[in-house]
Amino acid sequence: MDSPFGLLAELTYSCPLACAYCSNPTNMADYRDELTTEEWRRVLGGARDLGVLQCHLSGGEPLLRRDLVEIVASAHELDLYTNLVTSAIGLSRGKAEQLRDAGLDHVQVSIQADDPAMSDRIAGTPSFRRKIEAMAVVKELGWPLTMNVVLHRQNIDRVADVLALAEEVGADRVELANTQYYGWAWRNRDALLPSRAQLEAAEVIVRAARERLRERMDVLYVIPDYYSQYPKPCMGGWASRQLTVTPNGDVLPCPAAQSLPLPRASVRDTSLERIWTDSPVMTAFRGTDWMPDPCRSCDRRELDFGGCRCQAFQLTGDAARTDPVCHLSPDHDLVTQVVDAANADTRPDELPLIPRPHRALASGTSPHAG
Repeated sequence: MDSPFGLLAELTYSCPLACAYCSNPTNMADYRDELTTEEWRRVLGGARDLGVLQCHLSGGEPLLRRDLVEIVASAHELDLYTNLVTSAIGLSRGKAEQLRDAGLDHVQVSIQADDPAMSDRIAGTPSFRRKIEAMAVVKELGWPLTMNVVLHRQNIDRVADVLALAEEVGADRVELANTQYYGWAWRNRDALLPSRAQLEAAEVIVRAARERLRERMDVLYVIPDYYSQYPKPCMGGWASRQLTVTPNGDVLPCPAAQSLPLPRASVRDTSLERIWTDSPVMTAFRGTDWMPDPCRSCDRRELDFGGCRCQAFQLTGDAARTDPVCHLSPDHDLVTQVVDAANADTRPDELPLIPRPHRALASGTSPHAG
């Protein structure tokens, strides 16, 4: 069994934005009882003891945690490399300087589009200008900057302009990640899945940008699973290299695994090491022994590990099925039907989106989250 390399610390699911592609769970009320500062310190210590090297501080919006600076300082004291994954709403110069002094190593800012009006519409609140200002602060304070843009049917045609914006703000890395269909994105899949023509046009632009910018900026482009011949390996293999801790202390092998009918494991009940080693949520699909055919007899079983368990469950109702994205899956027609609909000439250009609701914790639910 491998040791985990990365920890995704989802500090809160509160968020000032209302993005319809958000991968947070739709039952957010179940996560109101957030871990305290001291509980997060124990999580970070347990992660370090397991061999974790990188800690990604995410949410929701992690800046809504009033103890974020303390959490960063604790991670820094443990020699964990820390990355703040943020909408940048609330990243004032004062807060940024506090985080820098606490030892934060990297900042990743999400933005919804290059066009202010489109970005604000997708985010569900005026936010574009504040994001641009925050990215300027990040660069001024000397951090590496990743600019993240979730691509989908309604903004992918602007990928050239998005790349131009990344250059303008001085990003060291840009992530062009097509929507993955979990959480709120699953509810909005029909309105978000781009057409094949859109994807092919974007790939041409991205390839040219990679070549042109290779000395100045890393360009990462992730296509939607639904257009792949083979599925992606789930986080490098289920409970192999990554783990997630949710706001209420549940431990998962990936952020979307809360949707699976597996027993919960919480850091409030047992140690992170025991959960990683022995809990059913971690052992259920670890390795290859669990696999049915066609995965069991496939020469790719050690490459993609049967694909995404959460995607298999959402599409088929059975988390142990071969990921239907795979063209060898007996359920592959579930994917081709959706792709065919996304490419139909009669489909409206912009279907209505169901926004993720803005969520702020009720007063008094936690002394550590706003």
